[in-house]
Amino acid sequence: MNLTLRVWRQKNRESEGRIVEYAAKDVSPDMSFLELLDVVNEGLIHNGEEPIAFDHDCREGICGSCGLVINGAPHGPLRATTTCQLHMRSFKDGDVLTIEPWRASAFPVIKDLVVDRGAFDRIIQSGGYVSVSTGGVPDGNAIPIPKTDVDRAMDAAQCIGCGACVAACKNASAMLFTAAKVTHLGLLPQGQVERERRVLAMVGTMDEEGFGNCTNIGSCEAACPKEISLDVISRMNREYLRAVWKTKAG
Repeated sequence: MNLTLRVWRQKNRESEGRIVEYAAKDVSPDMSFLELLDVVNEGLIHNGEEPIAFDHDCREGICGSCGLVINGAPHGPLRATTTCQLHMRSFKDGDVLTIEPWRASAFPVIKDLVVDRGAFDRIIQSGGYVSVSTGGVPDGNAIPIPKTDVDRAMDAAQCIGCGACVAACKNASAMLFTAAKVTHLGLLPQGQVERERRVLAMVGTMDEEGFGNCTNIGSCEAACPKEISLDVISRMNREYLRAVWKTKAG
């Protein structure tokens, strides 16, 4: 099939960007979306033009590196699908595809479709870890944990930090991402020692990075390739209020 690609091109974060149109011909429906960009780039390089810069790594829907807004939808039209798992059979011959980077002030464009997601790293660094010594893996596995807590923790732990929630939110909120990390660790016994400090630090860093507030629209959950539930945001809000109360009471 033949497609028309309208791609955001931007030399660096200081320069102005613009949409550039490319023709993609004889596209196989079995290609992934990133393979489509690979083929387009091969043609650009062959013609002596600058290839399109885009993020990718594992191409297995695990690492969270890939991230494109395709026709206004983060990761494209399919639910629970990363850009690298999106195949061209999801489109039809003659389609016009507009491809843009994540749009958020906290995710400045580095080049073309690549954005700086370092803000997520700094949120994690502020408290998204367990520093308490719990022994080796067998020792950790020997700690009894209620199945309901394990299930909820594992659901939250699926977050790959791609940033689709931010790109989908009209406020560019990172609440779903931050709440997933807080919930994952806060439900496990290994995470209890740093429970209050963790949520205060991570929420504080999230605000400092310039992400917007959550207004419960739900677009983040709809765009999340791992289908993280909005419930984690409710839990983080409770954890935050609890931590603030304990800090003041102490």
